[in-house]
Amino acid sequence: MGTLARADLRVLVCERIADAGVEHLSNLFSVDLGLDWSKEELEERIGAYDAIVVRSATKVTGDLIARAERLKVVGRAGTGVDNVDVPAATRRGIVVCNAAGSNALSAAEHAIALMLAQARNIPQAHSSLVAGRWERSRFGGIEVTGKTLGVLGFGRIGQMVAERAKGLGMHVVAYDPLVAEGRYRELGVDKADTPADLYAVADFVTLHLASTPETRGFVDAAAFAAMKPGARLINAARGDVVDQDALVEALRSGHLGGAGIDVFPKEPTVESPLFGLPGVVVTPHLGASTEEAQDRAGIVVAEQVAAALTGGVVTSAVNIPAVGPEALEVLGPFLPLAKLLGQLLAVLVGGPAPVEISYEGQLASLDTRLLTSAVLEGVLHGRIEEPVNVVNATSLAEERGIEWSEITIPRARDYTNRLSLRAGDVAISGTTVGTAARPRLVEAFGQDIDIELAPHIGLFRYLDIPGQIGRVGTILGLAHVNIASMAVSRSRAEGLAVMAVTVDSPVPPETVRAIQHVEGFDRVWFAALEVDSA
Repeated sequence: MGTLARADLRVLVCERIADAGVEHLSNLFSVDLGLDWSKEELEERIGAYDAIVVRSATKVTGDLIARAERLKVVGRAGTGVDNVDVPAATRRGIVVCNAAGSNALSAAEHAIALMLAQARNIPQAHSSLVAGRWERSRFGGIEVTGKTLGVLGFGRIGQMVAERAKGLGMHVVAYDPLVAEGRYRELGVDKADTPADLYAVADFVTLHLASTPETRGFVDAAAFAAMKPGARLINAARGDVVDQDALVEALRSGHLGGAGIDVFPKEPTVESPLFGLPGVVVTPHLGASTEEAQDRAGIVVAEQVAAALTGGVVTSAVNIPAVGPEALEVLGPFLPLAKLLGQLLAVLVGGPAPVEISYEGQLASLDTRLLTSAVLEGVLHGRIEEPVNVVNATSLAEERGIEWSEITIPRARDYTNRLSLRAGDVAISGTTVGTAARPRLVEAFGQDIDIELAPHIGLFRYLDIPGQIGRVGTILGLAHVNIASMAVSRSRAEGLAVMAVTVDSPVPPETVRAIQHVEGFDRVWFAALEVDSA
């Protein structure tokens, strides 16, 4: 079914995008080009438009949004939305969408280009020759055929890099705990169980990690020490996932054979200790800078804006899509809970596993696809390189071979509504409480428990013998970690207990190990959850 034209809807294109994108919008709506508008003119005229399309130069601020009385959608012709005040748009019910995935192919090709340029010293040889020097012996390189490429981060871009590397005759090994075994087999790629396993065999290591608190500085001095002597690093992902000082030292010491770097911790960068080092190739964040990627971004965002204006499915929205008012009254309070339970489940399971999602009570009578997406968003949160939200979570999960199923149970146990997740031998349940719909954990590992989900939460299974609670409290106290709340559930039949604690600060790794070593403790987890501060 085609999209119906709506000449009464007005779209403002503030920056240059692909002609095909403008044409697509013009065939459906009334389109104006404001390519040379000043900030003041934009503020004065924005109230007449139902949609605005920008790239990176135009700032869609909260103040601008407040002036946009008719605005229904903001389209960003790129993969990020840093120049858009998403919370302000969300409060106004305005869809914010981008051109997610439009630059994936260009980024993958640039990583391959950096690898080849670095392996054959192409930039250095070019500079030498145009300066009047013929130095064949100085710039001899290595072949990539038969070498092993280690792909750290095996999402969409990492998988594209792997496919192209295999076409060059390379052996590929990848690490990503969120990608299922079947996906590795489909692509003919070996799975590394740990980053260290990858470092031990890779001649080239290419990074395709998201920038998150967990991945910043991920490739550090210890990682470089674990790499093969002479290995080469390629980074076309994010600059801050690498410890730059450690990289420089590994190159200067000769332990690394070279590097191809497209991204830096702070950009723009015009000075760096990497510049001029032998075997180092650098580019100014060119991963997405191809004509095709820019054209693709314009076309994709035009399609997304059109879908938003005509009631279609907006597959790259970065804020919560619209839900009918009756369903939203029930589903809305469970969205934060679904995401939090998904995050917690990912920590408890530790890797990809089929997820069973159970909806009990009134939830079972509604369309729960939005909640399922929120669960998967939580499962993937902070663990993949792409931005993940309730709109794209299912497709990203499918891409990684993550399986899930849904069960509906009309009558909930003990609560009006209940959401339960199971993966392997891990099962957890939650509900919301009070007028503020506070998310609470109400069951873990088959045992009833009641504790509010907080940013820092710990779960333990242990032998139910005297003194265990005190031992945990003592260890946390000695580490200056304050316990905010605690809940305990006992199973007399099994002789085991489950304890949940929320704490005020992250728990140091050595403190976690100390609890793990307490006699009778079967399993110990601490999770950092992204809890909404509403």
